[in-house]
Amino acid sequence: MSRRISLYVMVAIFLVAGLGLTLYRHIELQVPWTPGETRQVWHVEALVGFEAQGEPVKVTLALPDNLDGYRLLSEHTASPGYGLHYVDTEVGRRAEWTIREARDQQQIYYSAQFLVDDDTRGTPAPAPQLPERVVWEHPLGTAAAQVIESARQRSADSVSLAREIARRITGDAGGDENIRLLKSRFDTPALLLRLLHQAGVPARLEQGLMLEDGRRRQELEPWVVIFDADRQVLLDPRTGRTGQPDNLLLWETAGQPVLELVGGSGSRLSFSMLRRDEPAAIAAQNNLQAGGVLDFSIHSLPLEEQALFKNILLIPIGALVTVILRILIGIRTSGTFMPVLIAMAFMHTTLLTGLVAFLLIVSTGLMIRSYLSRLNLLLVARVSAVIITVILIISGYSLLAYRLGFNEGLVITFFPMIILSWTIERMSILWEEEGAREVLIQGGGSLLTAVLAYLAMTHPVVQHLTFNFLGVQLILMALILLLGNYTGYRLLELRRFSPLGKAAD
Repeated sequence: MSRRISLYVMVAIFLVAGLGLTLYRHIELQVPWTPGETRQVWHVEALVGFEAQGEPVKVTLALPDNLDGYRLLSEHTASPGYGLHYVDTEVGRRAEWTIREARDQQQIYYSAQFLVDDDTRGTPAPAPQLPERVVWEHPLGTAAAQVIESARQRSADSVSLAREIARRITGDAGGDENIRLLKSRFDTPALLLRLLHQAGVPARLEQGLMLEDGRRRQELEPWVVIFDADRQVLLDPRTGRTGQPDNLLLWETAGQPVLELVGGSGSRLSFSMLRRDEPAAIAAQNNLQAGGVLDFSIHSLPLEEQALFKNILLIPIGALVTVILRILIGIRTSGTFMPVLIAMAFMHTTLLTGLVAFLLIVSTGLMIRSYLSRLNLLLVARVSAVIITVILIISGYSLLAYRLGFNEGLVITFFPMIILSWTIERMSILWEEEGAREVLIQGGGSLLTAVLAYLAMTHPVVQHLTFNFLGVQLILMALILLLGNYTGYRLLELRRFSPLGKAAD
């Protein structure tokens, strides 16, 4: 009883670990469940240009941080001769380029890839402190007070008040003289922010980039974030609409200068962007690289080794099929897991070609093996002779197929020669001891198992799951352990009880 309990504990551990790893890679690392899915990836490039004055230069650029709806995959810079440091400050990440001396026109590039991820949510920022007093020149203070009072009468909370003020500033108020006076001294975003502060509404200016495929020389646009109780609302100062558009990438969210320059003049910042719909697996791989966890993933291996493991990780699927057919169904095979290796060969030869090749090799090998049995050779010598025979058979059939113009026959070399040799040896002994009928039963069971294993192992979803989710291997282990504890009747054994059913009728 204690052994059975320990088995169930082990199965539970494997299931929990496998499911946990699988769900983690899907939820946190965005690895898709099925192949063929695509993810939207934006390539954004920022160009900083300025005129150097022949003295030390320090350029500081705000970087996207605390992203909402996007995930940073990778970032690169091109700044020959400059030192580069990524600095984490209290107000966000910044890139800092420095050089001892620079002259004439300078250009610095920063590029990044962003994965569109609706599940990514930034950390809510605390509300900024309101200024003790908003200073206006006369008569701007009076005009501002009248605009706020008029908007307050048509609002119910901070958000509706901000929308009403923005609506008036954007020109929907019917030619208000106070608005025209204020707009003559301030641009729209700065004016909206000052009016909100005057009204006691916590708000902050943030800089965002509207993502449009193929656009060049784009600039950041100011957005106003309104803090109302425990929520934050993004407002477009140009239209007065609230909410974050799907294609808005908030670049600077701390209300700080986006670009700072020391040792130069005439600074300018522009953006270019390009959208790509990448396969979800590639996007997830880039996501893993960005997260620094690829060292523990198959994707960290060279491509040649990845291709090898892609086939190796399918073997447990074939093993599970074999276990089900042998333990639950009761199908007899020649060798325990020989059908799995044959199924692996079918993956390289295609099913029909592989079946024909397998039958030709085994039938020819059995005929030659029957002759070798008359020579009364020792086991080692006989098996060695069978191996050489299999090699000669494969070589002969390959040459014959090539001469006849059947290029499909060349793939016969993918069959495991040692396994085929032992299969021929076992079938020959079985023929001598049990007869041809048992050979046909076990040979047919082996082929049926190999075909079913091949169909399972070549399914695109199965290949995708086994390669991208290593936790699936633990789940397969748990299932095989459970099946290994089965002691009931096999399905094919139930026919023995059919006479009892007829007698009862």
